[in-house]
Amino acid sequence: MSDMITADLVDLDLAAASKEEAARSLAQRMVALGRVTDLDGFLADVAAREAQMPTGLDGGIGIPHCRSTHVTEPTLAFGRASEGIDFGAPDGPADLVFLIAAPAGADDAHLTILSALARRLMDTGFTTALRGTVSATTAAALVRGDVEPSAIGTAAGPDASAGAAATAAGAAETVAEEQMPSPGGEPASTAAVATPAGAGAALSAEHEPAERAPEGSVSAGAGDAAGGAGAGGPPGPAPPRPRGG
Repeated sequence: MSDMITADLVDLDLAAASKEEAARSLAQRMVALGRVTDLDGFLADVAAREAQMPTGLDGGIGIPHCRSTHVTEPTLAFGRASEGIDFGAPDGPADLVFLIAAPAGADDAHLTILSALARRLMDTGFTTALRGTVSATTAAALVRGDVEPSAIGTAAGPDASAGAAATAAGAAETVAEEQMPSPGGEPASTAAVATPAGAGAALSAEHEPAERAPEGSVSAGAGDAAGGAGAGGPPGPAPPRPRGG
């Protein structure tokens, strides 16, 4: 991620009242560096992705993103919003916003960015450091992985572990599902969008994302089945007998 984010792509005082304003503010930094050639065209692509599914993760994280013909190279911009911005996460607004831009023809670029970012989000100290640093250079280095959170003397708060676990699970699931085949059988070729619960879904310009089961429905079903079969739980209903047998 060394070339994807620099200090010029960091705004530690992101003043935005909505996700649209946040995306525009961060995208303007990309335009200034020549990484986005058409601001409004790029923002239209971001909005189109955002309209399909919210991009908020638990733990105060927002990850708006898209592939676009208006992007010249894979880029990540970071903004810190003290007031919080609603990206659709169930636990509330996001104060850490990552805008991911990938060129339309770079099939693996968004996966590289998402995977690297997901690994960083699994570190409790990482988000704590981003919330505490006063240096855009340090923030960019943290996101790139060039600096460890412990090196700048930050520490997680007493309630950070639960939030970090939820964020890490959401980030990891985002990347995992992004690499699944699309409904048409072809590999998904665009960045994943996080559902309100933090789970990802493959986005493709050619295919609609598959509908996801409600949060917990699969695990609950699996748990019931396991409980009935071997954990002392009540047996499931007997299969119907064929008539005339």
